[in-house]
Amino acid sequence: MSKNRVTNALFSIVIGIISILNVTGQDTNFHIYLAFGQSNMEGQGTIENMDKDVDPNFLVLQTLDCPEIGRKKGKWYKATPPLCQCNSGLSPLDYFGRSMVQSLPDSIKVGVISVAIGGCDIRLFDKDIYKDFDTTYNEDWFMNKVASYHGNPYQYLIDLARTAKKDGVIKGILLHQGETNTGDSQWPKYVQKIYHDMLNDLSLDATEVPLLAGEVVAVENSCCSDMNAIINKLPEVVATAHIISSKDCTAQDNAHFDSAGYRELGKRYASTMLSILSNEK
Repeated sequence: MSKNRVTNALFSIVIGIISILNVTGQDTNFHIYLAFGQSNMEGQGTIENMDKDVDPNFLVLQTLDCPEIGRKKGKWYKATPPLCQCNSGLSPLDYFGRSMVQSLPDSIKVGVISVAIGGCDIRLFDKDIYKDFDTTYNEDWFMNKVASYHGNPYQYLIDLARTAKKDGVIKGILLHQGETNTGDSQWPKYVQKIYHDMLNDLSLDATEVPLLAGEVVAVENSCCSDMNAIINKLPEVVATAHIISSKDCTAQDNAHFDSAGYRELGKRYASTMLSILSNEK
């Protein structure tokens, strides 16, 4: 093959790659994190003035239509709380994202996608048996939340994540759940399956997309602190799982963190993720 033909062939390959990138629009400097769980991941903290000042590099993919706050499902917005549902409160995600963008280069954006349902059993996110757990609380408030995610929270999150993958790169999965499953020693196995299903359905590699799981409220007289011993067993069945301590994170009641507690817990999620990213270099 002549030199000109080789040059033309290489030029065509380069143009093809550029065209693919332009079509997908994927930005490798846009780091996306998926989040799921129950009420503490929804966010129950009071949103204060200090929480409304958000770096423009921290974004949220809106999961529900919320005309009352001017957001539409499937659109990216600056991550001013609430980040889960239309009327949810401050959550660990808020200060996870803030801490991430503060520590990463200015060229990096961080996006979060949150699907969480207060009171849910972790198996509501198991794509094979979720219908057995969509009435954990046979009450309107619970049923309405499940219905808002089309009755299948797992698939709802996966569909949003597939859309988000066109914009950036999924770098991790955050979990905060356990109160409803307190005392169930099989919880790590349940989470293992859900995590592996997520990786498979989104064509992700576990070594590149770790799972960060937070402990539940551990203050005196908390409802569910015994669950933390079980949560801490997760790395025994998921090699890429990391546990986020809730020690000394303050709470508003026996199950939910207060705003200060959410801020601290979110920073701890970020500290762990930043350490993981640093070790990847």
